[in-house]
Amino acid sequence: MRGLDDLDVRGKRVLVRVDFNVPLHTDGDGRREVADDTRMTAALATIEELRAKGARLVLVSHLGRPEGRPEADLSLAPVVEHLRELTDANVTFAGAVVGDEVKALTEGLGEGEILVLENVRFDPGETSNDPEFARALAALGDLYVNDAFGAAHRAHASTEGVAHLLPAAAGRLLEREVRTLTKILEDPPRPLVAVVGGSKVADKIAVIDRFLDVADVVIIGGAMCFPFLCAQGHAVGDSLCDDEDTEHARRALAKATHPGRASVDLPSDLVIGDRFAEDAEHRVLDSVEVPTGWMGLDIGPATAERYAAEIARAGSVFWNGPMGAFEMAPFAAGTRRVAEAVANAPGVTVVGGGDSAAALSLFGLEDSVDHLSTGGGATLELVEGKALPGVQALECARVAG
Repeated sequence: MRGLDDLDVRGKRVLVRVDFNVPLHTDGDGRREVADDTRMTAALATIEELRAKGARLVLVSHLGRPEGRPEADLSLAPVVEHLRELTDANVTFAGAVVGDEVKALTEGLGEGEILVLENVRFDPGETSNDPEFARALAALGDLYVNDAFGAAHRAHASTEGVAHLLPAAAGRLLEREVRTLTKILEDPPRPLVAVVGGSKVADKIAVIDRFLDVADVVIIGGAMCFPFLCAQGHAVGDSLCDDEDTEHARRALAKATHPGRASVDLPSDLVIGDRFAEDAEHRVLDSVEVPTGWMGLDIGPATAERYAAEIARAGSVFWNGPMGAFEMAPFAAGTRRVAEAVANAPGVTVVGGGDSAAALSLFGLEDSVDHLSTGGGATLELVEGKALPGVQALECARVAG
């Protein structure tokens, strides 16, 4: 996969696919503002390197899921305002995605200047990977750089189609994401401990299966522990648990008994509540037998300490998914303890984005891990072993002439 060092960008229009799909909020004056700029700051290394090399940048991003038509609340205009605060570049907002006026703006760019296109998903040709739309995007650049790892699992026009039409390369962020995640799967310092949490086993069974093959220990937390406990014959009360997830869990537990597979660690105590609410009645349960009328909403303190000790012994750690309903204070302790353990672990630490990243941010630990992925679905699909269309396209992209 070619990188920035393989492109001569001076004076060239470089179409850069970034992932500025960031959360927005409305301030007291009714203005839309960026609420979390993590993905934007992650893209700055590529943006500033290209500017320093004399490129004329045309940035492409999506925001939300506008279903192929303009939606005022999903305009990139507030994102562009925030980008101006993050860089000293001359930043212009195109206000449209493609067309003659947009092309003229790209041709008028000076070296080091930036043009940001409107939300690329305002055009239905983006998500359908329409060849005509891809050609219209390609006409806005001389070279193409994909730095949007968070969208690399989508075969869209701006992530896959354009890569076949222009000399292309990976940006620094995408390059680092692929290298780091691949290494922890293929050549990790041992032992490798995978911490997997979240709501549904079905959503992450492929990740669990992969780590049963390549890790030494798989730690299970969050609501997805209950199908595993149910498969072992424990009562789960009103905890989130369905037949499909229980069957997935049963197969994973059976696989873990095979020689050469990772062991599976499950909770031994829980924090339970009488309902899913901040003000729910709650208590620590010294076992995993959840009474009827109660639901498990966090791992218990003994489990949290046991998991933390396992993480501390690891040569490398991969964490994806919270240990409980951490957004509610009574059920945040398990996720906090695991987050602290990952942050303080002496081994290599990789956090797979999503709720795990949100938890690290909530507890002020986001700068304490070796790699915090900007991908959600892309991270999981790469870990599962799936090919990412946005990465594949770069591997067979045109070479700059």
